[in-house]
Parts: sequence; C-alpha cells; structure tokens
Amino acid sequence: MTASPSFLGFPDHLADGHLPRAVIFGAGHGSTYPGKDSSGYALAADAIRAASQDDARLVEHWDFDLGGPLFDGKPVCCVDIGNISTTMHDNAANRTRIEAKTREVLALPAVPILLGGDDSVPIPFLAGFAGHGPVWILQIDAHIDWRDEVHGERHGYSNPMRRVSEMAHVAGMVQVGIRGVGSARLAEIEAARRFGSRLVTAREVHARGVEAALQHIPEGARVVVTLDCDGLDPSIMPGVAARSPGGLTYTQAIDLIAGLGRRARIAGFDLVELYPPADIDGLSALIAARLLVNVAGTIVRQV
Repeated sequence: MTASPSFLGFPDHLADGHLPRAVIFGAGHGSTYPGKDSSGYALAADAIRAASQDDARLVEHWDFDLGGPLFDGKPVCCVDIGNISTTMHDNAANRTRIEAKTREVLALPAVPILLGGDDSVPIPFLAGFAGHGPVWILQIDAHIDWRDEVHGERHGYSNPMRRVSEMAHVAGMVQVGIRGVGSARLAEIEAARRFGSRLVTAREVHARGVEAALQHIPEGARVVVTLDCDGLDPSIMPGVAARSPGGLTYTQAIDLIAGLGRRARIAGFDLVELYPPADIDGLSALIAARLLVNVAGTIVRQV
C-alpha cells in the first residue's frame, strides 16, 4: 500500500483488535484501452482525501446530512488503508490486485469502499463479491456501460455493467442518472433490457424523486453502489472527462444513499471517474468527499 493522507483523518486500523465497519482503499488504475492515458484518474483518491482534511476535526460535530454526528456518538469504526499498487496499462495485474483487496476486506468482515480510478475499476471490485452474494447493483452514471468490447478490451470503462451482468452472484441491477448520449447503441440497450436491468433516467429522478430508482431495489437486499462522478450534474461535478448536462443533484445523490440504507443494506461502494485535471477550484473533490461521508454515515447506521 502507498502512504497518503487519510480520508477525514481515519486511522489505518482500529485499536484493541476491533474490526472496522468499513474500509476505504484507493486504486488509481484499472483496465485502460490501448493508447489511452488514464494517469489523471490516478490522482482522484488522494484529491478526495485532501478535500476532506478541513472537516477532519469536525467528525464529532453534528452533520445535518446525516441527522447527527458521523459515527452517531459511537467510536470511530471506519479505516483508510491507503492506495493499492496499480500500474497504467498493466490491466490484468491491476484487476487481480483490486479483486484480491476487495476479498480481503469482505473477509474481515467489513464494507469495502473503493476510490478509483476510471470506470473499469468496478469490474474487479464487483468480482471480489463472489462468495458474498447475492448482491444487487445500484449504478449512478450518465451512461449504461454495456459495451461488450472496445478496441479489443472487454474490461475497460465502457464495459463494467456488461461484465457485472455475467457474474453469478449479481441478482439484479438498477442504473440511475442515465441521460444524453454515450457509447451505447441499440444493441447495448437491448442487452441491458434482456438482462432485466432497470434503466432510470435522470429526468425521471427530477420528476418523481429518488423513489423512481429505489422502488426497484428489493427490501432487505444487499446492494453494492457504483457511482460514476458524471452521474452528477457538471455544475457541481465538473471534474469529469465526459460532462453531460441534466445530471443528479447533490441532494438527490445523498437521498439515494440514505434511502438505500433504510430500504436495503449497503454491502459495498465505489466512486470512480473523478478526473482532477478537469476540476474547478477543487469543487468535484469536495462533493466526492461529502458523498463518502454520507456513505460512511449510512453504513454506520445499518443494523
């Protein structure tokens, strides 16, 4: 693991042998397409950690997003173990390391929280849940990511939901925030619908609220959330490579997280596609950090 400032000042382990409820780790590189430079994405995890530092001393203060302090009056129960070693274009080895670390966290047992990385990172992350299913997937994204292959690569950032749909431990999928145009063609839409994926557009969430997505999640299900930062509107999340207007608001995103915590159980979470070179005044990293606070707070409050 590489040394880096920890998220919100979290320790890298808990004292007296206590097991954490959630474990944060970063992975800078996943599976890059030939000739593509993903080095900017490798800056994301530490940019989020840096954005959290001003609030590190406020962990015990009242958080109005959560309706109380982050840890709800209990001891710190989340850790940040830094970044695993990944190398751009070393695709197979990167996937192996990400999957292995996910399995290691789940074996504790704890909820893994992965900071990516481009949107290829969820493939090995979700693969790590084999033996810990069934799980449902809640994807927050502007795009459906159902391409079977692009430039000969089947594990890149256009492929995650297609690959995840092939995993036996994945019971179902809800994709929310979809809008605009991406790499999906009619064939990908038909494949997603054949699998049974519930496609919920950003416009539906704006019209009907987050229940438009949550209604498709079975009550009591174990759910892994994969959040592509371009799922949020670029007015609050400009630091992405593919800005698409009309995305989810911050409030809608945290309402999805909170609603999921009440309806089901968050079993894992990844945040990907933050691209710091495109950020404006650190706004995207700050929003990402606040989203992670809400995720951690929701996990802490799970029975």
